[in-house]
Amino acid sequence: MKVYEIKLKLVLLNDIKLNDVQIEICNIIDSFLAKDEKWLEFHKDNKFKNYCFNSFYPLEEDKIYKKDKVYSLIIRTIDKDLAEYFNENLHNSNNDMIRCLTSNIRIIPKKHIEKIYSITPIVIKTDNGYWKDILSLKEFEERIKINLIKKYNEINNTKINEDFDFYTNLEFKNKKPCSINYKNVKLLGDKISLNISDDKISQELAYMALGTGIGEMNSRGLGMVNFRYL
Repeated sequence: MKVYEIKLKLVLLNDIKLNDVQIEICNIIDSFLAKDEKWLEFHKDNKFKNYCFNSFYPLEEDKIYKKDKVYSLIIRTIDKDLAEYFNENLHNSNNDMIRCLTSNIRIIPKKHIEKIYSITPIVIKTDNGYWKDILSLKEFEERIKINLIKKYNEINNTKINEDFDFYTNLEFKNKKPCSINYKNVKLLGDKISLNISDDKISQELAYMALGTGIGEMNSRGLGMVNFRYL
């Protein structure tokens, strides 16, 4: 397994508020995928997409990203074909809000990972809203782990033993839930930090998570994590 990272430079054609950034990034990625029949079917298919992305950088203190300003955006995936499609073609894409300028690609080295931590909020969905009103902390932690195991099993066509501790410590980095706009509703998520266990499967899952994201709705710009090597 390899994690591919595509770094884009883009310019905004209109101002974009912080809470709308992920929506606008989704719009240009979705329209880009729709240009090719293979990737349109991929986009429509109800399965793990195994890619994730962050938000615009540099950050704006007033939470408004500016028209005519150049920002960077990072997309990661474990799918080599998808990575190459993004890198070779996405820099020619634009819509009413965003024009992509350049892209480059690299493989993230596979080394021992000490910690992964949220770049964009992690969302764990329930039928009745934000998880803290519904789930215990233990159930929340289990959902994170099981979600990664399902992705790993599907990617590798296997079924691993689930009896292991994926991480040794979980820390919430937000004092109150993070709000994200999505399809005319507000989702609530969290930014977390996980100290990863040293065993082989935990390290495999942590590396995979760099390309797939953690939690749910990763292809909507949620659950992207960064990392610190040991």
